[in-house]
Amino acid sequence: MEKKLAGKVALVTGASRGIGQKIAEELAANGARVVVNYASSPAKAEEVVAGIKQSGGEAVAIQADISKVAEIESLFRKTLEIYGQVDILVNNAGIMITKPIASVTEDDFDKQFAINVKGTFFATQQAALHMKENGRIINFSTSVAGQMFPTYSTYAGTKGAVEQFTRQLAKELGPKGITINAVSPGPVNTELFTAGKTEEQIKAVGSSNSFGRLGEPEDISKVVLFLASPESQWVTGQTVRVNGGFI
Repeated sequence: MEKKLAGKVALVTGASRGIGQKIAEELAANGARVVVNYASSPAKAEEVVAGIKQSGGEAVAIQADISKVAEIESLFRKTLEIYGQVDILVNNAGIMITKPIASVTEDDFDKQFAINVKGTFFATQQAALHMKENGRIINFSTSVAGQMFPTYSTYAGTKGAVEQFTRQLAKELGPKGITINAVSPGPVNTELFTAGKTEEQIKAVGSSNSFGRLGEPEDISKVVLFLASPESQWVTGQTVRVNGGFI
């Protein structure tokens, strides 16, 4: 049976671990040739590439810090040199710094907006320039953006910005058949979420959704696969809450 992403090239930012790694593996398993982007962990990125190849897929690792526009441009240029096209962009790379507002530094603020907002926006710009008909852009938000949690103000603010330009760009990119959507996970069992938390804290957060557990990376990657596939052609400008009913 033909794989639904056969002939497609997918670029996944921040794909050396966590949700990004699982997305890269999911897209490759469904026939896409995958660019595993990383910022500073080449060994982990090469492990992801090796795993994809061992499973019969095709992938390559490319370094780029997406907080820098010049490096984003280089990332796309290298992708085009290797594969000749970009059909799917997953803007997964992001950071989360949680602090009370009184403790947030200018550096904390700038780092989060540089990666989560600036990086996502200018990677999307490159995709819009280089994608042909019927491309797919999948951005990342957070379910916290629709709630009220102390210490998450700056992080949630970055994701609110992502949701806004995802909606606005849907109309602009539609004439080429390019869809753009945002995936909004709840708490997921990754290093990004669990770092610095006690087992009791993790268990308490997991109990706040309908299934009484943290999400797993594959819970998110399955939805990304749908949004990257031909079946999602009539879905654009949306933020999809993938959170197990997280309240």
